Amino acid sequence: MVSGMISGTVLNVPVSELLLLAALIIVGGFVTGILAGLFGIGGGALIVPVLFEVFSALGVPDEVRFQLCVGTSIAIIVPTNVLSFLAHRAQGAVMMEVVRAWAVPAVIGVAAGSAIAAFAPAAVLKLAFVLVASAIACKLLVGRDSWRLADDLPGRGGMTAYGLFVGLAASLIGISGGSISNVILTLHGKSMHNAVATSAGLGVPITIAGTIGYVLAGLPRQALMPPFSIGFVSLIGFALMAPVSSFTAPYGARLAHVLSKRHLEVAFGCFLLIVCARFVVSLIDEMKQANCEWRVANGVRLHSLLAIRRSTDTRASRACRRAPPISPAG
Repeated sequence: MVSGMISGTVLNVPVSELLLLAALIIVGGFVTGILAGLFGIGGGALIVPVLFEVFSALGVPDEVRFQLCVGTSIAIIVPTNVLSFLAHRAQGAVMMEVVRAWAVPAVIGVAAGSAIAAFAPAAVLKLAFVLVASAIACKLLVGRDSWRLADDLPGRGGMTAYGLFVGLAASLIGISGGSISNVILTLHGKSMHNAVATSAGLGVPITIAGTIGYVLAGLPRQALMPPFSIGFVSLIGFALMAPVSSFTAPYGARLAHVLSKRHLEVAFGCFLLIVCARFVVSLIDEMKQANCEWRVANGVRLHSLLAIRRSTDTRASRACRRAPPISPAG
């Protein structure tokens, strides 16, 4: 009876395929939770690479796999960001004037990122992830708390630009923007405590808008998605990974208390660089494949042109042989 259930279908989707998807996401959620607790964050810098391996194992097509990872990651982060923001606001640590100044530009940046995800190839999002994550990793590995760009945040124009950048970057790589806004705020003289709290507040509109944007962006390619996905958001990924990662995060946090802050920074920076290297290899493989396909296509086209030319020459030669000789004038 059990084997019969496993061999059945749910909404025309094989149960075995659903079980495999659920099992891989639960494992991914377990790993994500441990890493999130260990490194003190819960963002997409951890979720995206884990989901990438899960969806790779499931055979999700390359042209939509990374977008699906990013959209699902943003959706998973929504409840964590809301709860984190409420907790920080209760402590009075959120700089609401910064959240208000950045919220609208950030949502516009998210909309732009969702549009890019809808029309651009996956390589664009991978490249964005590599660039942003590498910058964060370098800051963690070689940065100092004493680094400053200014003693205070810029005026309206500068704040608008920062909001657009945070929203766009967050939308492209599947994070809430906390890692980026933390760096911006601390480089402008704000304490890490206020920076983390304010980033949690900004993450609420970014992740909600990002989830909606990636759902809409992925609808035209719904046929390529794994079971129970809406656009570029996997509902199974959201439903399973969020609670599992929340459950296992405290165990990573216990491990974090054994290590020093500097050790954690170095470990997370190295982790990001490893992930970036993984995506760089993937980008190189895609470039090689695209180059190979281009050469094959051009070779076929050249072969066809040569065949047409030979055929034309042959017909012309036959016509000349059949034509009567031309008598000399006079």
